[in-house]
Amino acid sequence: MADAKVIPFDEDTRTRRGAPRSRGRAAARGKAGGDAGNAVAALPVEERASRAADEADAVQGAVTASADTPGTGGADGASGGAQTAPGGAEGHPGGTPGGTPAGAGGPLAAALGSAADRLLGKPWERRVAHGLSFLRRRITGDYEVDDFGYDEELTDQVLMSLLRPLYESYFRVEVKGIENIPAEGGALVVANHSGTLPMDGLMMQVAVHDHHPAGRHLRLLAADLVFMLPLVNELARKAGHTLACAEDAQLLLERGEVVGVMPEGFKGLGKPFSERYKLQRFGRGGFVATALKTGVPIVPCSIVGAEEIYPMIGNAKTVARLLGFPYVPVTPTFPWLGPLGMVPLPTKWTIQFGEPIPTDGYAPEAAEDPMLVFNLTDQVRETIQHTLYKLLVQRRSVFF
Repeated sequence: MADAKVIPFDEDTRTRRGAPRSRGRAAARGKAGGDAGNAVAALPVEERASRAADEADAVQGAVTASADTPGTGGADGASGGAQTAPGGAEGHPGGTPGGTPAGAGGPLAAALGSAADRLLGKPWERRVAHGLSFLRRRITGDYEVDDFGYDEELTDQVLMSLLRPLYESYFRVEVKGIENIPAEGGALVVANHSGTLPMDGLMMQVAVHDHHPAGRHLRLLAADLVFMLPLVNELARKAGHTLACAEDAQLLLERGEVVGVMPEGFKGLGKPFSERYKLQRFGRGGFVATALKTGVPIVPCSIVGAEEIYPMIGNAKTVARLLGFPYVPVTPTFPWLGPLGMVPLPTKWTIQFGEPIPTDGYAPEAAEDPMLVFNLTDQVRETIQHTLYKLLVQRRSVFF
């Protein structure tokens, strides 16, 4: 694109443009008041003096308002006059081509600016510019993803922004012990899993993203079903999720990432409401073996509040087999209320990260010791279960 040509405006040009505007205003006032001049002259002296004083006050107020409004040719400088001069050049002195006085744009602009401040926040110009820049990069392909498909910019600017109202206003999540996640280096966060739909993993991801002092990102390990669903597959990859396998987890931990895993899997996610907050089996302890191989700490995480968002009172097993799903939940609202039944209940959540369990004191070969792996797995599970019971005792209500 060729460089734009800049045409300077000197002092004389601004002066010439300002003069006709002043004369036009005076002429307009004289023409409008010519016929009424004789009638005013016929009034008594006292009434004429009073009317003259009122007119002087009105003119002074208009001048003050014009001077306070940027770009109306007031006392703020010659640049304001230069902006409004084209209106006067078409025979509408000091105004727009439609004949609107220059000062009339001030209240409208102020109202629009005030509305934008309320909707977008005070620095709304900066936000709009930032959003346009983001769109330009997405359209031109000027962004990066890692070899797992993680798009950090999209996650920060879009996905977290969509989840944050749910996190802050709907579930009103309270976070405890976030400082137990190390500020640098790899760490494995192990959490309980519940709620029929995996909302707990997403809320845990927002908690780490928004509240960790070092601004760390949580990379969740997800079941293969997640990557078989259209659209969900792409969004999960963009958000940093990857397949729950030892190879991917080890590679991420070796890179110094914070990795999240929920060992209960579908057994915890789809358990009935009568078994809420009772941890299911943690599998064979594959996550512990991965932590031992990489020497990263294990951070237990307990989540209270997710169990009640979709109280699962039944399981349509026949439908689940037809659809290839591990379960199809039956809740007090679903499927009876149709799509409305998929709205989660607004429960009050607490996410607590416990003290890390170090593994760097073991040799990498310790991952092959089944007894050690079993003991560490049981220690992590008991820590999470004990913390769940403690949080439930402290909770005042499911919804408050």
